[in-house]
Amino acid sequence: MRLIIKWLLSALALLAVTFLYSGVELRSFPYALLTAAVIGVLNMFVRPILVVLTLPVTIVTLGLFLFVINALLFWAASGLLGGFVVHGFLAALIGSLIYSLLGLVIEAALGGLFAKR
Repeated sequence: MRLIIKWLLSALALLAVTFLYSGVELRSFPYALLTAAVIGVLNMFVRPILVVLTLPVTIVTLGLFLFVINALLFWAASGLLGGFVVHGFLAALIGSLIYSLLGLVIEAALGGLFAKR
């Protein structure tokens, strides 16, 4: 149940990104659901590999390179899907930052909602 709620809220967060920032476009809510799933899969399988491969750069930049990895995965999702468009790397960086901040809010809300008492 928690996974389904997080998926729906992540799709809504993607729609919020499109309303807050014009560099990211999303066709409809079904595309938002698909995009949220694709970003989740990329973060689950591709992100750990990229983090390990770029570990020296990440250490030198004190972790700031992780923002670049997030932006690349956000941009990659737009390349895989037709209804999700990101206009360049800078748009991917800004869009992924907004999406990450909204994701933190979602996690905090779900943590309180599903906390064991």
